[in-house]
Amino acid sequence: MKVVLFYHSVTSCWNHGNAHFLRGISRELIRVGHDVTVFEPEDGWSRVNALADGGAEVLAEAATLVPGLKIETYRPDMLDLDRATDGAGLVIAHEWNTPALVAELGRRRAGGARYTLLFHDTHHRAVTASDEMSRYDLDGYDGVLAFGEVLRDLYERRGWGRAAFTWHEAADTALFHPSATDRTERDLVWIGNWGDDERSRELGEYLIDPAAALRLRTRIHGVRYPQAALDRLSRSRIEHAGWLPNHRAPDAFSRARMTMHVPRRPYTEALPGIPTIRVFEALACGIPLISAPWSDSESLFPAGSYLVVRNGEEMQQTMARLMRDHDLCADLSATGLAAIGSRHTCAHRVRELQVIVAALQARRRTSSTRPLSEPGAYAQ
Repeated sequence: MKVVLFYHSVTSCWNHGNAHFLRGISRELIRVGHDVTVFEPEDGWSRVNALADGGAEVLAEAATLVPGLKIETYRPDMLDLDRATDGAGLVIAHEWNTPALVAELGRRRAGGARYTLLFHDTHHRAVTASDEMSRYDLDGYDGVLAFGEVLRDLYERRGWGRAAFTWHEAADTALFHPSATDRTERDLVWIGNWGDDERSRELGEYLIDPAAALRLRTRIHGVRYPQAALDRLSRSRIEHAGWLPNHRAPDAFSRARMTMHVPRRPYTEALPGIPTIRVFEALACGIPLISAPWSDSESLFPAGSYLVVRNGEEMQQTMARLMRDHDLCADLSATGLAAIGSRHTCAHRVRELQVIVAALQARRRTSSTRPLSEPGAYAQ
């Protein structure tokens, strides 16, 4: 089947975590025999910032990460959708596309295009910027892929789209897996962007202060750190190493004893149960992980996959414990790896996607005039 994906970017992961999952999904779709093309705008903000951050070589590397993947960059005013979707059996549009592009794809589907058309949401804007998200016209779409159960529920309650399915992110285990060698060089590594003040207090309480108090050899990778934050890291003797292209993250995990999950406030307050993709990736690499307060309300991970703390004091105590308790580290690593291998690889997500698409196609064949049946979650 020909699969056409309209996403913000697959080549640039600069402040763009969806590229991680998109690469893994594309890889698995190709592995099981599908023909996959990703369309991304040539002037997308992630690509532009990556190039400004010295990433021309990185983007060239990223373009080769998924053998067989076709990548087409386009100018929005020059995109020929008829050519792009010709012969497609499945088309997916991500929520970082423009409302105009999303609507035009929907009009083509409503006008008789034979492909299955899905909208993919992997962000918190449905809660934090609902007016902005309501501009997306999903009437012509067969369904919505939401990266958490609470987000799927929101789409159903607001009547956005005909059907909504829970489709979590996952680890691209072709890239993210334990290292074959022990090259520990530091105690703690954290890979994450500062963002829009959505977790600045949390980063201070759960990362910077306890790491500094314990004098851990700490390295932080990420972008959009304001000068005040950089000054604080410097005073705390914590290294800030800037942007780390995601395909180099496994090497960074392999060189540290532990890492962390510090969710943004919208994901703890408004969209509980949705982890950052770094949780899947870290566990896939076998590195012990400590989480700031976060509720796994969907039971994605079994107990013992990682540790959760309630405050900064507990974080400092838990960091110190991992520094001395090698058996605990080994247990966390084994449990986290098993959780990823059994449920949370991109291969699992492609199988789930195939079931969703097959069900939508069957509904269309049996009743081409009736609307799709009641929305519901995909049961893993």
